[in-house]
Amino acid sequence: MTTTTELTLFADYFQIHVSDADSDGDLSDAWTAQAVADHLAVATDALGIGTAVNVNVSVTVVVLPQEPSDDSPEFDHVVEAGLHVSLGRLMVLGCTDYAPEAMTFEVPAGWNRVRVSRSNLARAAQADVDSDESPETMERIRIQVWAAPECPAKIIKRWS
Repeated sequence: MTTTTELTLFADYFQIHVSDADSDGDLSDAWTAQAVADHLAVATDALGIGTAVNVNVSVTVVVLPQEPSDDSPEFDHVVEAGLHVSLGRLMVLGCTDYAPEAMTFEVPAGWNRVRVSRSNLARAAQADVDSDESPETMERIRIQVWAAPECPAKIIKRWS
């Protein structure tokens, strides 16, 4: 069964987080120079998603029963990474949001694959701090999640 949820999150420090709701989601060592370039910081139980703006972004979370087809040509930047979710509760939040109030999603316990597809990046970056004032300039992020074995992160499409 597929579930889709629309959110607006504050991308403070140019990032949002996806993590196991039952962990501390520590990404302090994950934001390497390469992670910044890839717009993706990876820890076993947490992902940091780099954004083009430091304001609100539109986020769509899609929990899927299986791997989706590749639609990367429709997006500016697409990355994937494995994420371990111990008890099957995934949390999606802005990096400075209060975790107990964050949205959580039921996913299979154990390893999941997370595909992050971002769009409207040039328009959002150009509008900068005003990008969240209009749907035409707001950065859009789609987060797709499905059960999958542990697998290294990969860049499917790079925006520069």
